Amino acid sequence: MGPFDWLPHAPLEPLPLDWLNGVELAVLRLDRIDPLISGNKWFKLTQHLADAQQAGADGIISLGGAHSNHLHALAAAGKRFDFPTVGLLRGHPQDTPTTLDLKAFGMQLHWLGYGGYRARHDAGFWLPWREQYPHLYPVPEGGGGRAGAMGCGVLVGQVREQMNSLGWADYDAWWLAVGTGTTLAGLALAEAGVHPVFGALAVPDDHGVAQNVQAIVQDGYELLDASRGGFAKVDPLLLNFIQATEQACGLLLEPLYTGKALLALKQQIEAGRFAPATRLIFVHTGGLQGRRSREG
Repeated sequence: MGPFDWLPHAPLEPLPLDWLNGVELAVLRLDRIDPLISGNKWFKLTQHLADAQQAGADGIISLGGAHSNHLHALAAAGKRFDFPTVGLLRGHPQDTPTTLDLKAFGMQLHWLGYGGYRARHDAGFWLPWREQYPHLYPVPEGGGGRAGAMGCGVLVGQVREQMNSLGWADYDAWWLAVGTGTTLAGLALAEAGVHPVFGALAVPDDHGVAQNVQAIVQDGYELLDASRGGFAKVDPLLLNFIQATEQACGLLLEPLYTGKALLALKQQIEAGRFAPATRLIFVHTGGLQGRRSREG
């Protein structure tokens, strides 16, 4: 299936912002690992790809929506490493910047409607797809599950290797946006309680994130609500914050995940949650498809 030992390096950079109030913040730039295979999605895929290779599969079949960062990373990897990919999509055929890329990368798309997509957790969901694509390995939505979490654990090592570049002896905690909880679970597993992992929930409680994480790791993390009223809900405060952050330090954010997470951190610091001189790692999880979907 190709050279799946490719492990990109995410740079760690100081993030000076005027609202930090003495807290020291560094950002792990998963948005800069590769022009196409961006963000935490590649790290989530690595263990799934290794499992697929071990199972003797020729390629991958997975699920997502019309703006899915996961499918975008998967299709880009399929094109680069020359393995077939199939995407099962929520809803009805539409051309978004993301779906146009998926087709350009060679991913075969099947639109399931909304009812068909809701059935993805049903016991028999995969049977007809396994029959149609017997040589493809099924990967859950978003590259989730324990395999996805294990792939994200390498990020702990990448941060520790770069401490000297910041002049830090150590850090105190992680802060990141949470959509499914897979990346957070992987960090908490790899940390094994050494440093806490704070997850800013970009989705409401009914998305089952707490249960997803609990199925993988039992402690070492905390979830905080940052959804601002619901998934993909935006408001003037959030959009103005994203614009101000970009003007202040050039860091590109999007309103679905990273923008919400960094705004939630600002609010927690203003509320006195973190003392001055606390050293935090903010994970920029990529997700810039969400930005493109708003820009058209």
